[in-house]
Amino acid sequence: MTAVAQACPITLSEVGRRELTRRSVGQKTPYRDKIRATIVLLAAGGLPNAQISTRVGVGVDTVRAWRGRFAARGLEGLVDLPRSGRPSRFTPVQVAQVKALACQLPARVGVALSRWSCPELAREVVSRGVAETISASTVRRWLSGDAIKPWQFRSWLFPRDPNFEAVAARVLDLYERRWEGVKLGSREYVISSDEKTSIQARCRCHPSLAPGQARMMRVNHEYGRGGAVAYLAAYDVGRARVFGRCAPSTGIVPFMALVEQVMTQPLYASAKRVFWVVDNGSSHRGQAAINRLAVRFPNAVMVHTPVHASWLNQVEIFFSVVQRKVVSPNDFTDLAEVEQRLEAFEKRYNATARPFRWRYTRDDLRDLLVRIDHHEREDKVDIPLAA
Repeated sequence: MTAVAQACPITLSEVGRRELTRRSVGQKTPYRDKIRATIVLLAAGGLPNAQISTRVGVGVDTVRAWRGRFAARGLEGLVDLPRSGRPSRFTPVQVAQVKALACQLPARVGVALSRWSCPELAREVVSRGVAETISASTVRRWLSGDAIKPWQFRSWLFPRDPNFEAVAARVLDLYERRWEGVKLGSREYVISSDEKTSIQARCRCHPSLAPGQARMMRVNHEYGRGGAVAYLAAYDVGRARVFGRCAPSTGIVPFMALVEQVMTQPLYASAKRVFWVVDNGSSHRGQAAINRLAVRFPNAVMVHTPVHASWLNQVEIFFSVVQRKVVSPNDFTDLAEVEQRLEAFEKRYNATARPFRWRYTRDDLRDLLVRIDHHEREDKVDIPLAA
């Protein structure tokens, strides 16, 4: 008589059973791992290989293989063994050359493009003789390894102020409650102020629909124009309190009205000094604006950010909050509703606001300027792209 091969007996611990059960029913478990876990669970239940094969829908040899590997090595036996795979078609030098090409502007290397895409890079690599053939997906995989995304771009402003570091450092010192190296006292305050221009009243041609189950808020694309208003705001950096007002447009008169609104309050009227951080907008530009403020309020000190550096003005953070929470998606019947919404939000904000966690310091500024200087001095070296 021919001896019948006995299936490997499977004994599961409680921990092993829970893990295999999790794999067999997991929504995100890879299909192959589900099959292997199910085979072992059925084998542990005493089913023969032939029945497991029928229930799982795989061959008997497959059942026998995974059953045996689990019996020999446990859960580690259900992991694929290392495979050599197909030899790489590309050398490390070719990979480096493709990445180097992606890190150059197309126009600088004679290609009539503004930005690279993976298909365009693949075409250029072949035309330069770096590789005989290469797919866009291969290029994308190589670039993603180093987070290189030449199809994206962002704009930036180069510092034009020759005293950029000194001017910006004064503002950063104020945020740390220092002025000219001396700590500010308890009766000294820092106000960040600016204008958010041209807030439009867009009356949608059809009413906006509120969100519902599995449905986002819907806003009609068409609208009628109801005019625009400027929102002026002064933000107390230390107390996280906002003082705002609306005006038909920006200018010296609306800005000084905002200053009057703030500086006539008892807290600031009796203060030793109130520092007003402003950008270089026409409403408060230059020495004339400094003198005008000092004459009207002797305890007020105007401090300008560098040119094109309004990102140093903390009130811009508040304006971004206003844009997200009040203005967008912009569905107002008229300007009066815009002004009412801004006034109501200002009260709501002041009720719970806390100071912004400003972490940008003099050291960060110095590092930025060093990097900019490095980019200026860096020689453009053309990397050879042909083998």
